[in-house]
Amino acid sequence: MLKLTPSDITLSQTADDKLAAIRNIALSLSDKELVDNGYVEGMLNREAQNSTYLGNGIAIPHGTTDTRSMVNTTGVAIHHFPEGVNWGDGNTAYVAIGIAAKSDEHLSILKQLTKVLAADGVESKLRQATSKEEIIALLQGNVQLEADLDAALIQVQFPASDMVQMSAVAAGLIKNAGNAQSEFVADLVTKSPTHLGQGLWLVGSNKAVSRTAVSYVSTANDCEFEGQPVKGLVAFAACNDAHASILANLSRIVFQGNQEQLLHADNTQVVELLSGNTVTQEQEKGNQATFKIKNAHGLHARPGAMLVAEAKKFESNIRVSNLDGDGKAVNAKSLMKVIALGVKHGHQLQFSAEGPDAALALESIGKAIASGLGEG
Repeated sequence: MLKLTPSDITLSQTADDKLAAIRNIALSLSDKELVDNGYVEGMLNREAQNSTYLGNGIAIPHGTTDTRSMVNTTGVAIHHFPEGVNWGDGNTAYVAIGIAAKSDEHLSILKQLTKVLAADGVESKLRQATSKEEIIALLQGNVQLEADLDAALIQVQFPASDMVQMSAVAAGLIKNAGNAQSEFVADLVTKSPTHLGQGLWLVGSNKAVSRTAVSYVSTANDCEFEGQPVKGLVAFAACNDAHASILANLSRIVFQGNQEQLLHADNTQVVELLSGNTVTQEQEKGNQATFKIKNAHGLHARPGAMLVAEAKKFESNIRVSNLDGDGKAVNAKSLMKVIALGVKHGHQLQFSAEGPDAALALESIGKAIASGLGEG
């Protein structure tokens, strides 16, 4: 398995198009004496056969089987494009991993990237990266992109009689999950929480936190804090900004006055609400649409990439579920999550959008699907 090093990475690159980018990457491979000069033709021919764009701003240009004889030593040359490179089909690459492989070593790289390609937030992080070490950490999956939040971090209807007990339980859930130390618990119970309305509160701490997480505790008891009712508490332990999306979802819940929906939810529903995996009342009012997939082979890589590229044109939060699958909604701007829906010919996809251009986004997505998503 290849181990990435800072010497493999070249920062602050620009290219007019993906072919220019590939030529520059091939030159880096040649300069490192990993390949002979003619290897670039194999890389360009491979790209002509099928796009090497993977998703989340990552492409892996490499040669054809006919050019393996031109590989002297297996290795990589990674170019970082802060401004992005158009990789075709509406996809933008911010990192291109040029691969020189004597056999099928590129498959091990794909395996290493699986977790990265499935995570939200990677693309923006790669675009904003400023150091070689940061890029390596992102590609190796060593950067936490999403806060830990699962049923084990939820405690509903706990018989708490005051805010201190609520805070202690919420902090204890995070500590027991291994995300923080005892100092975190001691610090959180001293914090003054923020009232979000209707008895829902928010509190957080960054003391002795090893991994960002969010917990939730609700109570059926009649208790108050500073003259306001206490019904539920969202707590977060933060050592990075991985909880930002959850706080954004919480803000939407509060803005729309849906606190009661969270306060009366069970463990699974709490996770779905805070993760943004449920349809909000705003979306239920009209910003939903269902389209049937006409592509003969369903949503494989190419049409899937086209669909994601269409969704990324819009500011709105767009989610999609396969009504002929498990029905779970996922981020429509994540290629790996869209492909993981297992969409086949004839399956119906339900889209929900929330934001300033929600209606336009659904209309545009519908037209893209009707046109065959690049496959006619």
